[in-house]
Amino acid sequence: MTKDTTSLSNPKKLALGVQFMFVAFGATVLVPLLTGIDPAVALFTAGIGTLLFHLITKGNVPVFLGSSFAFIAPIQKGAELYGMSGAMAGIIAVGAVYTVMSAVIRFGGSKIIEKLFPPVVVGPVIMVIGLGLAPVGVGMAKDNWVMALVALFSAMISVLYGKGFLKLVPVFIGIVVGFLYGLVTGNVDFTPVVEAAWFQLPKFVMPTFDLNAIWFMLPVAVAPLIEHIGDMHAISAVAKKDFVKKPGLHRTLLGDGIATMFAGFMGGPPNTTYSEVTGAISLTKMTNPAILRISAVTAILFSLCGKLSAFLKVIPTPVLGGIMLLLFQMIATVGIKTLADKKGLMSSTRNQIIVGMILTAGIGGAVLEIGETHLSGIGLASIVGIVLNLILPEPREEKEERMKEEKKEEAAVIA
Repeated sequence: MTKDTTSLSNPKKLALGVQFMFVAFGATVLVPLLTGIDPAVALFTAGIGTLLFHLITKGNVPVFLGSSFAFIAPIQKGAELYGMSGAMAGIIAVGAVYTVMSAVIRFGGSKIIEKLFPPVVVGPVIMVIGLGLAPVGVGMAKDNWVMALVALFSAMISVLYGKGFLKLVPVFIGIVVGFLYGLVTGNVDFTPVVEAAWFQLPKFVMPTFDLNAIWFMLPVAVAPLIEHIGDMHAISAVAKKDFVKKPGLHRTLLGDGIATMFAGFMGGPPNTTYSEVTGAISLTKMTNPAILRISAVTAILFSLCGKLSAFLKVIPTPVLGGIMLLLFQMIATVGIKTLADKKGLMSSTRNQIIVGMILTAGIGGAVLEIGETHLSGIGLASIVGIVLNLILPEPREEKEERMKEEKKEEAAVIA
């Protein structure tokens, strides 16, 4: 039973809003710290993006938007190849894809999404994201493995044994404990914090439109798009309301798209709905969307504090590496779970081929060159999976089972 938060006093709503911001804080600032983006920009675009999302969804959905982990490797590589401004153009294009898909869902229903991105495609693509990032985490951790492991095990303990709020913020706990260890061992230099101003505008980066950068980033939109659909079902279950129907999946996806496009224009990472905040809402039973708008305003205020931004930048690299090791293996296991949850999915040779080809293309270093444009990694893996799923014939048993499930769903809707 969810609680009616409309009767709460303004100070209590404010406290809840700030608390939810802290739930999302660690993950929101981790992506920019790993990709070279100013953390203040990420906080600013997350706050504005959340407010845009609430505007588009008519203020009905209690979500907070933050930095998407799926884009860590693409932003890193995109910035290396095309500069950070070029990577931003790719992020804007990703937001445009969400916007287009929202229109497709609005007029054609969500079945087309399920056809293009079934579990046999989404699962291994998510695995590629996690496994492809693993070397980055190892590289960041190797300079001080003790510090990295302190951060890693602190986050793991929070996940496994934490209660209430502590269980929801493993990234935050891991960074704090790792930072304290670095402080005690003399591995933290506070000079940038001392020199920073209290009030400082984020270091915005304007996009430079480059077709190669856009093609490089676009295919990565597959995994967050599917994740968004899952998140909407999750928050609907928590709030005891069907947000997939009202305001509609097309509106929520449009909200993600517009927020991501805004982030790209400002120099921030792509936005996505945060499962951590959904978990906090489930724990507290506070489902009033207005509280999440307070979280958004809090993020914007945080982004204007120069000392906070400087403080985030002095976190030792091995601490971030240790956290990455946890996050990326968790991403990979989500992909495995996506395949395992669909009973009998991997029993057919056809599906084994699709999964194997996605993993080979994504992790094996394959590159597809079309003129001056090239696809590799997550992008190529996504394209390979989508194409193979569409052209390879579906086993008769699977097709019959799928048709039975569709008939059950149709019957349930009619009932």
